[in-house]
Amino acid sequence: MAAHTDNSVDIHAPLQLAWDMANDVESWATLFSEYSKVEVLERQGDTVRFRLTMHPDENGKVWNWVSERTTDPKARTVRARRIETGPFQYMNIAWEFLPVDSGVRMRWVQDFTMKPTAPVNDETAAGMLNKQTRAEMERIKRMVEEAAAAGQEHPAGPGTPLGSPDG
Repeated sequence: MAAHTDNSVDIHAPLQLAWDMANDVESWATLFSEYSKVEVLERQGDTVRFRLTMHPDENGKVWNWVSERTTDPKARTVRARRIETGPFQYMNIAWEFLPVDSGVRMRWVQDFTMKPTAPVNDETAAGMLNKQTRAEMERIKRMVEEAAAAGQEHPAGPGTPLGSPDG
């Protein structure tokens, strides 16, 4: 059976800044608390293939996988999928950046199914993903809003560091 999560956060910052920071895959080890390393493997137009490595879990296991994401800058959407699925049969993620009165609403929708051999079932995984997604979205919101308050822009586009926010 398929699982589905749908989370969003309103960011009080310019749409372009939120878009640029969230799509700067090279900065994700700083932007996200759960990733320790990002390795870009290939870029082709608006599509990037990359390996994400997480910090060790409570048992000391380090999880990593390869994902691919394609941005649509005009529609302000992203479609992503895991190439190396790990405990998932599949994992697809859709990101949307929608203008709202207060700035931008960033929305992530995750559709997935766990493998029968996975350590958790779909329902448990959805609960875990919802919790972590909300925490990461709040972190990104804070970092984008801090950058906006400091007058930072991201004129060079993805891959250009904005500074070193605290952890």
